[in-house]
Amino acid sequence: MNRASILFAQTTTTTEDTSDPLDFVGDFFDSEEWLVIRNVTLFFLVVFWLASAYWVYKDARRRIDDPWLLAMAVALGVFPPFVGPLLYMFFRPPEYVEDVRERELEIKAMEETLDVSERCPVCRAAIESTFLACPVCTTKLKDSCRRCKAPLEPLWQMCPFCETPVESPRAVENLSG
Repeated sequence: MNRASILFAQTTTTTEDTSDPLDFVGDFFDSEEWLVIRNVTLFFLVVFWLASAYWVYKDARRRIDDPWLLAMAVALGVFPPFVGPLLYMFFRPPEYVEDVRERELEIKAMEETLDVSERCPVCRAAIESTFLACPVCTTKLKDSCRRCKAPLEPLWQMCPFCETPVESPRAVENLSG
């Protein structure tokens, strides 16, 4: 045999090798390492899915009062997996129920503070501090100074406007009786 036929025989034997170059990929997917990697990945995916469903439940419980809506939010958080919590985040109420109640109480307290104007003890009509009598029910609210006619508070001993001593009705009754 000549040299060309030997080279041809060597090249034909090397090129006639029937082994697949991607056999190592198939061997990897048939190996124990692949089973471990697959099972660990599936385990972490299931744990993440359950954790996201639990987060949806905890968050919805703080934001939703109605039990039916709460159940629907949790169902949306569980199914479809991984997409449900994202959908819930888009459509969840913007505030916690506790924050809404607190804000409503603050508004109510502010409204009551703004409505601090004096009221008639009999008919609850709004009165001013300078009124001697209620304009609605004509209840006598304060006595007037006998000299300057300014309204006097019940505990005052003298008129702060003209310095006239205030005669209490009890003292007058005791002197006359």
